[in-house]
Amino acid sequence: MTMAGQRWDPESYARNARFVSDLGAGVVELLAPRPGERILDLGCGDGALTEKLVAAGARVVGVDSSAEQVEAARRRGIDARVLRAEALPFRGEFDAVFSNATLHWIADADGVLDCVWRALRGGGRFVAEMGGAGNVVAIRTAVGEALQRRGVDAAGLEPWMFPTAEDYRARLERHGFTVRSIALFPRPTVLPGDLAAWLETFAQPFLGAVAPAERAALIAETTAALRPRLYDADRGWVADYVRLRFAAHRPA
Repeated sequence: MTMAGQRWDPESYARNARFVSDLGAGVVELLAPRPGERILDLGCGDGALTEKLVAAGARVVGVDSSAEQVEAARRRGIDARVLRAEALPFRGEFDAVFSNATLHWIADADGVLDCVWRALRGGGRFVAEMGGAGNVVAIRTAVGEALQRRGVDAAGLEPWMFPTAEDYRARLERHGFTVRSIALFPRPTVLPGDLAAWLETFAQPFLGAVAPAERAALIAETTAALRPRLYDADRGWVADYVRLRFAAHRPA
């Protein structure tokens, strides 16, 4: 997706964030895609996880607000379209809506749920995983404190919405969904490289709050603060991820 202060480059994403799609196997299993059914992949990115839905025999449409990521997905042969999750045009077209690691990036959560509801057929499934309450709290705190020392209030920069299971269940039910399961769980995640690469990939709104010449120092200060807590001599950097995974459906 693309949002204020955050852009996705397919090459750097593949290099620094492939773990996001690699760790999506559990939510794909929860979806249990079936041959022939029509599935909307909401926030498809470069299509790496979307390919698993296609391989199951489903007819998949991927949407993402990043034109660069959509182009990368199309190169994989996926029917991918540049659309915003809170402004989808679909009406009763899909047997399921699937989403991995996207919903927490979108401020207008109610707009997204309205669009998902309209896109689904009666009885259709909505299965997703997103960041939940407590996700990367150590990283968010450290970068926020580093910014505060530079006179920048990080509170208004945070691009994410990390709900509790109770809050998101209530939100789904207000929009008419029946919730089959919802769970919040920690998933410490080994990063493929240095924490600096994670910050450059996922935390651009924070880094953009200082002049370009100051960003290397901001990153270095943040990683130094986090090293005692998140760096493991054997595994490297381990981010403090917490995920929220749910399965719901639109009543027939």
